[in-house]
Amino acid sequence: MKITMIGTGYVGLVSGVCFSDFGHDVVCVDRDPSKIEMLNSGNVPIYEPGLDDLMAKNVEAGRLSFTTDLSAGVKGADAVFIAVGTPTRRGDGHADLSFVYAAAEDIAKACAAEGNPYTVIVTKSTVPLGTNRQVKQVVRKAAPDLVFDVASNPEFLREGAAIDDFMKPDRVVVGVQTDRAAEVMAEVYRPLYLRDFPIITTDLESAEMIKYAANAFLATKITFINEIAALCEKTGADVKQVSRGMGMDGRIGNKFLHAGPGYGGSCFPKDTSALARIGQEHAVPMQITETVMRVNDGIKMRMIEKLRDLCEGTFNGKTIAVLGVTFKPNTDDMRDAPSLTIVPALVGGGAKVRVVDPQGFREGEALLPGVQWADDPYKAVHNADAVVILTEWNEFRALDLKKIAKKMKSPRMADLRNIYSAKDAKKSGFAAYVSIGRQDFEA
Repeated sequence: MKITMIGTGYVGLVSGVCFSDFGHDVVCVDRDPSKIEMLNSGNVPIYEPGLDDLMAKNVEAGRLSFTTDLSAGVKGADAVFIAVGTPTRRGDGHADLSFVYAAAEDIAKACAAEGNPYTVIVTKSTVPLGTNRQVKQVVRKAAPDLVFDVASNPEFLREGAAIDDFMKPDRVVVGVQTDRAAEVMAEVYRPLYLRDFPIITTDLESAEMIKYAANAFLATKITFINEIAALCEKTGADVKQVSRGMGMDGRIGNKFLHAGPGYGGSCFPKDTSALARIGQEHAVPMQITETVMRVNDGIKMRMIEKLRDLCEGTFNGKTIAVLGVTFKPNTDDMRDAPSLTIVPALVGGGAKVRVVDPQGFREGEALLPGVQWADDPYKAVHNADAVVILTEWNEFRALDLKKIAKKMKSPRMADLRNIYSAKDAKKSGFAAYVSIGRQDFEA
């Protein structure tokens, strides 16, 4: 099949590369010439483990190409995927759909101009309920004679594990209106069907809702365990033991039950906000989701107070080393990362902040003004008053804590990912150690 992917951001590029690895002929289209030039030179504009090698393999095989020419890209396409951004709209929390509708209009005109006999226009972007029906109207208005169908195919990719998620999904969700569109989408995902991965075919609205409901539920799990962690700190319980005991219950499961400084990233913040807005518009308030959003913001503020206590009541004049600023490991994504709330509070409080992150510099340099960047945690902690673990990169999971403590002016650690333990820290010479949902110590 010939597949066209509109947008070479995170979702579009990963999806396009993986579709080409299925054996499809894939053209990725983007209006940014610098990005296309970068891709055509073999460089990947995002960090995702394994993506560069997989892209090179399929480009060499002739199944994958990149262009700014939309007309050439959609010519003869069986399916055209829309994978453009849907950021939170300022002022009302709703998803900004202007990029989706603009793409739909351009696709319609290009497919008509190229004489495509039939095309399925597929929305891969995360969009509110009713968007795909609106996309159909946009396409029909732009190209009245075009023979097409629309489909909804939300993505469920975890940054840092996206290729595996695409190739071995828990499920594939496809929303359609016609049998003909369903047949095209079945052929698109035929390699997964042959390996018995579940493919769920629904109506358009159900597919749109599945994406929002799934992300809101996962955000709820994270926020719930973070609230339990706060209670554990007051009662003497250990949140790691609590979450392990909870997770063994098959009705609950052990995923997304890790206490930390709050959720961030490209999906949970904007999708919970959009779902809350959708509920308001339909007079069905999403009260749990709205509470999750509010509590998550409070968790980040609680982390700041935890760090202030560690620094004896003030950040002013302190040197603080921060290990990890991306919202999770194995990505360079800084969108809504807890660090964007916590680090500015340190700087604004008068601290000298040194940051170490294997991939965070590219975005973080502009987003975190006033910090110093280091390439080694042992250099970053030199004469520091405190060290803070914000992102659980593998590079930070096996630190020589004795070496860290000796290099610091005041060996104090805030382990906001619960990588180590109070016992480890005390044994290594730390004067104070705080974590999430467990008992701390101060010498």
